[in-house]
Amino acid sequence: MTISIKPIKPKRISDQVFDQIRELIFRGTLKPGEKLMTERELALAMNVSRTTIRDAIQRLVAMGMIVQKQGQGTFVKRIDISLENPLAKAMEAQNASIEDLLEVRVGLECNAAALAAKRADETDITAMTQSIAEMQTEIESGRLGTEADTAFHMAIAYAAKNPLHILIMRNFYDYLFLGIGENLACLYEDPKNIQEILRQHNTILSAIKARDPDRAYTVMNEHITFVLNFFKDRDQFLKTRDQ
Repeated sequence: MTISIKPIKPKRISDQVFDQIRELIFRGTLKPGEKLMTERELALAMNVSRTTIRDAIQRLVAMGMIVQKQGQGTFVKRIDISLENPLAKAMEAQNASIEDLLEVRVGLECNAAALAAKRADETDITAMTQSIAEMQTEIESGRLGTEADTAFHMAIAYAAKNPLHILIMRNFYDYLFLGIGENLACLYEDPKNIQEILRQHNTILSAIKARDPDRAYTVMNEHITFVLNFFKDRDQFLKTRDQ
């Protein structure tokens, strides 16, 4: 039997630098508008040459993920959701609602949670744990905690180890928390909702840590259904009130 085997290509150092910075942006660790360390600082931190850093930075610039400003430095690009997010264009073209969006999330994120329960490594578990702690801190400080919420779900996307899923979820969360943040904010303004969401996040994390894909799928489904039902009830209330 003839087996087609391809030679293994070693990954260039600049590719590894590119992957690491891109991951920090996708996870939300580096936020839109945030300034990156200088080339020299990045080179020292990563123990690589400045040329390697420069190559990775140029790729990120070409992808539109970061921008370089003369005399100011390098920054994570601020995204104009209405112009650059394909999900925003699709939502507008189809006249879709936030409920439509959340229904799609059910399928995507329940599967991601199940895969994360099988594939998550310690780095993934740490990222989820830290995002829950950060959300708690933000709430106690009087903020909504939406950025930490995003980070939690993106950590699950990374733990699923599927690059296409990561890209799709990044578009979802850019749109949810940046594009229609005002609509979503009403969910977080009720302290009871915040505490319930935190409880649900902890339950999801526990299922992933227990390596229980079925449980992870189920509790993620309960979490997104909770959010979906909130908006359905809210829309029904608004319609009744305006009649």
